[in-house]
Amino acid sequence: MPSVAFYTLGCKVNFYDTEAIWQLFKKEGYEQVDFETTTADVYLINTCTVTNTGDKKSRQIIRRAIRRNPDAVIAVTGCYAQTSPAEILAIEGVDLVIGTQDRDKLMNYITDLQNERQPVNAVRNIMKTREFEELDVPDFAERTRAFLKIQEGCNNFCTFCIIPWSRGLSRSREAESVINQARQLVESGYKEIVLTGIHTGGYGDDMENYRLSDLLWDLDAIEGLERIRISSIEASQIDDAMIDVLNRSSKMCRHLHIPLQSGDNDVLKRMRRKYTVEQFAEKIKLLHEAMPGVAITTDVIVGFPGETEEMFENGYAFMEQMGFAEMHVFPYSKRTGTPAARMEDQIDDELKNERVHKLIDLSERMQLDYAKKYVGEVLDVIPEREHKGSEGSGLIMGYSDNYIQVVFEGSESLIGELCRVKITEAGVNECRGQLVRVLDIHTASTARAEAAPQPQAMQA
Repeated sequence: MPSVAFYTLGCKVNFYDTEAIWQLFKKEGYEQVDFETTTADVYLINTCTVTNTGDKKSRQIIRRAIRRNPDAVIAVTGCYAQTSPAEILAIEGVDLVIGTQDRDKLMNYITDLQNERQPVNAVRNIMKTREFEELDVPDFAERTRAFLKIQEGCNNFCTFCIIPWSRGLSRSREAESVINQARQLVESGYKEIVLTGIHTGGYGDDMENYRLSDLLWDLDAIEGLERIRISSIEASQIDDAMIDVLNRSSKMCRHLHIPLQSGDNDVLKRMRRKYTVEQFAEKIKLLHEAMPGVAITTDVIVGFPGETEEMFENGYAFMEQMGFAEMHVFPYSKRTGTPAARMEDQIDDELKNERVHKLIDLSERMQLDYAKKYVGEVLDVIPEREHKGSEGSGLIMGYSDNYIQVVFEGSESLIGELCRVKITEAGVNECRGQLVRVLDIHTASTARAEAAPQPQAMQA
């Protein structure tokens, strides 16, 4: 049996794509082996280019694969492959670079390379692609949450971001295809589906009279699906229809990841973001009214060109005011070809790192404050895996619908089940809890209906 080993860098979309590519290998009779410990016939590296670090790490992993088995076919895909194929092919030992499209042709390339080892650059101009690449993932290593890719690409062209050039313009997956795969996932035993994409909230922008909110209602109607989670959505895409779904659907998770990027209007304008801090704050207010207890997490870029101390402090105060459940903090990384890379007043790395640490400290404080609100409360948790801590075995870990990581006593047989857990202790990265009971689908549906907030009048 031929073998393949994967290494994935970057975002959740990349991890989904790797799972989809594995399905192609599986159909051809391949066995998947561990990248680090086993010699494989084919190594596939799914790369990231969102930062300079992503590029560098991608090259390191490619070279590591070549060292592990110089005779193996080395294939490279992903965002860094799309933007810099020549740079990757210059690494001696790389056989195939395929970018972020045409992955359905991957096995043909692999077969050809096994017959004749002639390096192949299969990267095409992504900006000409208008169709969503259909790659199904019927099964995941984690048996509790299934990721479902519904969208690809981005039309925003923020001044700091290289992603439109590596992923192309926004393309939506046909609704019928999304619904069909969602049903398959539920039939396979998944109770939670995470909708993912490069610009997930832009789903439907290229469709007629069908938006993300319409898709959410169609998913809400699937029997046996307990939770629907959106991986990320822009503040500018939270309209009345979206607020209405969040307000009335009992299946929508009380967790939204809404990138802020900066808490200062001058910086937001230079980033070419589509909102002011005042507009962002208003959307957050509406979300809290529609979905009480919702956890809002966010992304923040620190040290954008021209960010003064005053602008940083403005941002700090705004983030503190928002009371995020968690912030993912990144130092600004210059990407060649983007407008921000050509801006003057680039920020010194030392100052960037100092500001990053201040925001990480703020994030941890807000994360703990959010978790503390739920001590003594009972939350629905779907255990994902055994928790191996200093206490030994007998503990399992899962997430509540509002994305609190909860550790509690329980057997592995509870993994994938819907559990009622009372929170006993709050921490920054995880909370401790005590199992109250396990819910079956009928009980869970009844509980959801009882717990669902009553519809409120929409605000202008």
